[in-house]
Amino acid sequence: MESSRGPPKVKNKAASAIQISAEQLLREAVDRQEPGLQAPTQRFADLEELHEFQGRKRKEFEDYVRRNRINMNNWMRYAQWELEQKEFKRARSVFERALDVDSTSVTLWIRYIEAEMKSRNINHARNLLDRAVTILPRIDKLWYKYCYMEEMLGNIPGTRQVFERWMSWEPDEAAWSSYIKLEKRNWIKWARFEEEYGTSDLVREVFGTAVEALGDDFMDERLFIAYARFEAKLKEYERARAIYKYALDRMARSKSISLHKAYTTFEKQFGDREGVEDVIISKRRVQYEEQVKENPKNYDAWFDYARLEETSGDVDRVRDVYERAIAQIPPTQEKRHWRRYIYLWIFYAIWEEMESKDVERARQVYQECLKLIPHKKFTFAKIWLMKAQFEIRQQQLQAARKTLGQAIGMCPKDKLFKGYVELEIKLFEFVRCRTLYEKHIEWNPANCQAWIKFAELERGLDDLERTRAIFELAISQQVLDMPELLWKAYIDFEEEEGEYDRTRHLYERLLEKTDHVKVWISYAHFEINVPDDDEDEAEEDEEKTDKDLKDERVSLLNAHLSFERTHGSEEDIEKVQKQMPRKTKRRRKLDDDSYEEYVDYVFPADDEQTKKLSNFLAMAQSWKQAGGTISGSGEQNGEASGKEANELMALYYAGLWG
Repeated sequence: MESSRGPPKVKNKAASAIQISAEQLLREAVDRQEPGLQAPTQRFADLEELHEFQGRKRKEFEDYVRRNRINMNNWMRYAQWELEQKEFKRARSVFERALDVDSTSVTLWIRYIEAEMKSRNINHARNLLDRAVTILPRIDKLWYKYCYMEEMLGNIPGTRQVFERWMSWEPDEAAWSSYIKLEKRNWIKWARFEEEYGTSDLVREVFGTAVEALGDDFMDERLFIAYARFEAKLKEYERARAIYKYALDRMARSKSISLHKAYTTFEKQFGDREGVEDVIISKRRVQYEEQVKENPKNYDAWFDYARLEETSGDVDRVRDVYERAIAQIPPTQEKRHWRRYIYLWIFYAIWEEMESKDVERARQVYQECLKLIPHKKFTFAKIWLMKAQFEIRQQQLQAARKTLGQAIGMCPKDKLFKGYVELEIKLFEFVRCRTLYEKHIEWNPANCQAWIKFAELERGLDDLERTRAIFELAISQQVLDMPELLWKAYIDFEEEEGEYDRTRHLYERLLEKTDHVKVWISYAHFEINVPDDDEDEAEEDEEKTDKDLKDERVSLLNAHLSFERTHGSEEDIEKVQKQMPRKTKRRRKLDDDSYEEYVDYVFPADDEQTKKLSNFLAMAQSWKQAGGTISGSGEQNGEASGKEANELMALYYAGLWG
């Protein structure tokens, strides 16, 4: 009984030899489908039988429309059947009766009008359209049908008249666009007619009238292409080029793609190299115009646009692009938004000075830029320095100093001080340099570079005492941005001057502040290079720092080994090599209770101390088990408790590793 429960089990689960697809099932269903019933074909032996059949069908249709008069489908089927019987009068009668029932049915009007048009009864169709748009003036479909029919018949004045009637009802934008497209199409047709039957002057007159009539708002690229091709056919290449340029300057990129292609083809056929380049520039100009129109704050697009105009060499265009670009001021007073924008002013000023040769205009650009920057929140030292360099190129030294002085007074920056000092050094005005350095370190005493440069200036002037005083004052500052550079500069100065005792004293002072391994190595190398060849002192420095953190100890031992290989003996080298650690793999527990392997350094000195400690602990343990005693000055031997023995071992352990 249990085996009969549930779905049957398939014994053979292999794929069937004959696969059945959905396509096969559908094909079989269609093939086996019984054919539908077809009405028998009626054949009429004579005219009397035909009239009898027509009468019977008319009676059926009349019954349909009598039972449901408002159902327009019955009326339209009735009229369509009459049209198939070539009974046009009866069909018109049916349509008119239907219109009497519902004159607002747009579908009924369209079927009635199309029936007349198919029968080529144009006047009947025109009368129907006139009636329809009079009764239903707000139905655009009827107006479109009316205009389409008149244009297909070539009745352009009639089409224009229909559009004028339609426009009096103030339709939507699509209707106006259709009217505009009609005018565009027919201007070209008129021009072609004049080209075929008239003269070239008449053709030019037609095209000129078309351009004036359409204006800049409704310009069509097809009209200008036809006009330019007509001029090119007459070998009036300059006229054609002027037409292309006129259209390209006034039409948007999206509406003049074909015009650009036609202009490029024209220049390749009839132009020279400059003409082809001009076409390419005009294309790129349109692209950049679209980019800056889409996003006026896209400064990269403005850069590319300005460079494009600079290559074209048109001064007015370049100036116009730069003026439009610098008018796009960043929306917020945050420096990150101004970083790209400020380069527009820089490139503009450089172009005015170098390319346009207009010095006064370049100076005005710098001045306007400096007025625009919110110096209370941030500034750009680059602009101040470039303005000063510009004045120097114009041999206006006082103006340059005034510019930099104003910058330091309004918004002091390290870069401004540095640039001003470099300027005065080039002019050999060392007194001014001293004054600037004093103001610099007074404004920012933590700037080590300023202290170093100040000391280098005094050293260059052979005032060593002043140099030392500057260095001493610098290292005494509580806050320094890069103290290691300052100490290194001071030490290098004393070493280069041959003041080895002073240098050694500086190293000692520095080691009181930091115990970094690099300082020890540098100290040892200094002792190596001392002319008195006192290498024992260098070895002392190496050994003094040998006991430190493991990584630093390895670095120091490597430096010590290198030193011994250069200046030491074989015994010294062997002694250092014995101190070199060995690498070993160890495991440590992580926060998630897992373990990881790492490489650790094991030093021989550590092994010896560990060995000594192990021996001592073993002896202490034996002494404790034997009930040993502790001897001390002024005390007799006695038994020591286990607590005292533990304290003794702890103290000895601390003595070894403390």
